[in-house]
Amino acid sequence: MQLVVARVGRAHGIKGEVTVEVRTDEPELRLGPGAVLLTDPASAGPLTIETGRVHSGRLLLRFAGVRDRNAAEALRNTLLIAEVDPDQQPEDPDEYYDHQLMDLDVVTKDGTEVGRITEISHLPSQDLFVVERPDGTEVLIPFVEEIVTEIDLEEQRAVIDPPPGLIDDRAEIDSSRDTEDASAKNDEDSSGADA
Repeated sequence: MQLVVARVGRAHGIKGEVTVEVRTDEPELRLGPGAVLLTDPASAGPLTIETGRVHSGRLLLRFAGVRDRNAAEALRNTLLIAEVDPDQQPEDPDEYYDHQLMDLDVVTKDGTEVGRITEISHLPSQDLFVVERPDGTEVLIPFVEEIVTEIDLEEQRAVIDPPPGLIDDRAEIDSSRDTEDASAKNDEDSSGADA
């Protein structure tokens, strides 16, 4: 199985180093010296990591055969892909590989069907589940423990406890209508009492 573990950023310096946007929770395992990675586009690789270091909070890599800034810059936006045993599990029991989460059914705590995970979006602040609803629309669910309360790989489902308005914006509209209706009723009652 293939997993995207990083995306090459801009060149750093003049000796062929590049910055990388890490997309794995195990960079020391996937992006260490000697690792051979496939690429997207395939014509850019495979690439063998020669050295790696952290500079100003960013991971810098140098690949075998990439010796100058021009060669490094030519790799910009290339995805780095690792071959992973599909049965391999992350070390932390609360972590999951993207392929484990794809196609899970998403349900609320009371069992209401929300949809199916079609994509995992990795943002700098958090990961998001892209969930396709039965009607074909999509909803984004932040993958944080306050909202995603359970991942059950055996049952192939993710249980969520969404805050109001996250999966159904009508909840906010309905509650504001209820408030308006109650205000209007109170106005009618008070005007009737005066007559």
